[in-house]
Formats: sequence, C-alpha cells, structure tokens
Amino acid sequence: MDSVFVNKDVLAEKAVEEKYESGAFEAGGYKWQLVLYPNGNESKNVKDHISLYLAMADKFTYFRLGNAIGKERRFNGLKLEWGFDQFIPLKAFNDASNGYLVEDTCVLGAEVENFSKLDKGRQESQVFCAGNQKWKIELHPMGTGVGAGDHLSLFLALGDSTVESVKVYAEFTLRILDQVGAKHRSFQAKYWFRRPSDGWGWPRFVSLSKLNEPGTGFLVNDACVVEAEVTVLGIFKPL
Repeated sequence: MDSVFVNKDVLAEKAVEEKYESGAFEAGGYKWQLVLYPNGNESKNVKDHISLYLAMADKFTYFRLGNAIGKERRFNGLKLEWGFDQFIPLKAFNDASNGYLVEDTCVLGAEVENFSKLDKGRQESQVFCAGNQKWKIELHPMGTGVGAGDHLSLFLALGDSTVESVKVYAEFTLRILDQVGAKHRSFQAKYWFRRPSDGWGWPRFVSLSKLNEPGTGFLVNDACVVEAEVTVLGIFKPL
C-alpha cells in the first residue's frame, strides 16, 4: 500500500485550488497518483464531502484493477481515474474523535498491485516523511541475502539521495498487516542511517510459506499491506 501524508493546512490551502494531486508512485509496472478534492468535486456537483480518486499518471495506458468485491475498474486513455465522489463527509473528516486527522495529518493510501505478479527483485514504496526526514520501505518478495528463496525481506531506508553527509538515528517498526484477524507481524529496531543505500531491516521477515497461508491474513485478494512507523531520535551533521 502506498500512502500519501497530507497536512491539514495543506488541505485548507488546496481547498481554494479545488484539487490536490499526490506525487506519482509506481505499482504493478504502472505509475499512479491520488487525486483529492478537499471540498468535493464540483464538476460532479459534490458538496460537503471529500472526493478521492486513483488515477493513472501515464496517459494512454490500459489496465484493469480488480477490487475486493469482484468488480473491475478499467483505466485507459479516456478513463484515467476512478474513485469516490462522496468519499467522506467533511464534518466527519474534521471530527477529531474519528481519527482521520492525527496531529493535523491525514494518511491516504491505495492498494493497486498484484503481489503474486511483482518482480522478484527489490520493490520500493513511495517516499514518505517522518521526523522531517524522507524514508522509503524496501521489499524483496522472494527474499534477499540469508532470506533469498524462502522468505520475504523487508527494510527501511532513507529516501533522500541528497543527505549523503547526514546521519540519522531512528527507532522504527516494520509491519505486515493481518487483514483478517489483526494479528500483525512486526519487528522493531534502532539504527544509524547514513545513506539511502544503507537500509536496515530483516532478510527473514516472514517465510514465504507463512505469508501464503490463508489463515494468516497477510495476503488477501493478492494484496499485502506493509506499514512503517519511524521516530527520529537524533541527527548528526558534519561541521
């Protein structure tokens, strides 16, 4: 799942512009983006609701995306986005007790990839921000290192290639969600991150046999949901 972090102040600013588009991210061999209308999609006469759509960033491409209830959405040169005109009422969205806004930040996500069709090599998430630093999750569907061939490997890495001289000390948790019984699998660590190529994680995060067991809930409708929690504890910058 690729997530987009949106600050409440940004929503207020973009409400004037009527439309907010996330940066493009890649999944399943295609480029995508989320399209958000903070005050509703006026072209469809939507009011008092947030409108949210998944769009193809590459034009004139044909792709079919199946969802959990068996329906398919077709993306092509004429229909580049699908989604929800009335995704959530603005009143409910702004109600703190609902948890959609936490510390003035809303996280929007999209699942678009067929896990079984991923390349065997390294997969990278969209870059996200935590502790004023940019990060990315690295996933190896068929494992790497000591986990090659029989485990899924999962790592966290810096997502900004311009921070070669900066060291970041962070406590982080990587997690694969149990989409059925909420018995998630997670590991936690602390590490000094020195460069984007210097990731840290677990080559044997979960065995492929365990991952594919229906009862674990790790794979549902060929989708695997991975999360990262990152807390920056210290930053070292050379003089």
